[in-house]
Amino acid sequence: MPLAQTNILELLALTPPGWGGNLLRGFLNSVKIGAGAFSLGLFIGICGAYGKLYGGLVIRDLLFGYTTLIRAVPELVLILLIYFAVPDLLNRLLETFGYGRFDVSGAAAGIVALGFVKGAYATEVLRGAILAVPQGQIEAGRAFGMSPTMLMRRVTLPAMLPFAIPGLANLWLVAIKGTALLAVVGFSELTLETRQAAGATKAYFTFFMAAGALYLLFTLISNLVIKRIEHWARRGQPSIAEGR
Repeated sequence: MPLAQTNILELLALTPPGWGGNLLRGFLNSVKIGAGAFSLGLFIGICGAYGKLYGGLVIRDLLFGYTTLIRAVPELVLILLIYFAVPDLLNRLLETFGYGRFDVSGAAAGIVALGFVKGAYATEVLRGAILAVPQGQIEAGRAFGMSPTMLMRRVTLPAMLPFAIPGLANLWLVAIKGTALLAVVGFSELTLETRQAAGATKAYFTFFMAAGALYLLFTLISNLVIKRIEHWARRGQPSIAEGR
């Protein structure tokens, strides 16, 4: 076996002194944080979309300010603000009222920071999907006496899903890649583990190519799953070719 290939295999070995286990652990942390942030962002997006469409004037103005601010300020600045400034402000308020300080784990802070950012984008994706639902279907549900909750569960959400999946799929992949921004706050995700491994071994090309391969593999697998979900959501509808 060539010497160069042997050295690469030793560097990426899953057992000490290799760094492969560190990269896999960082990758799993990235997936965990990304999934949590996407779930939180999706919840915020559902609430935000309905608030923008059907809420009162104050709610709509607040949500407009939220989505505008998130989309205007760079994500890294927002993550640093939420990761450091918000917990510090809450602790100062707690101390003012005589309560003790609280510590937030890196994983929880990462999920909240990224989820809060992704929630603004999910709000607009879902708002556009809801507007794409034919108004006649909603009016038919109201004519049958459905409550707003039942109307949302049985009519609006199923009908909007095909329109929302492409945007939400992009948001899912962006959430996974966005975990790389948490490296600047010292959270042990794939990018930080890769940078530490490359710095210790000076094999920058090898480790960053390995990290890129992990992200690419995850994206390919996600695309297969997303296609199955989209096919399920569009069941009973004509395909694009049939529609032509």
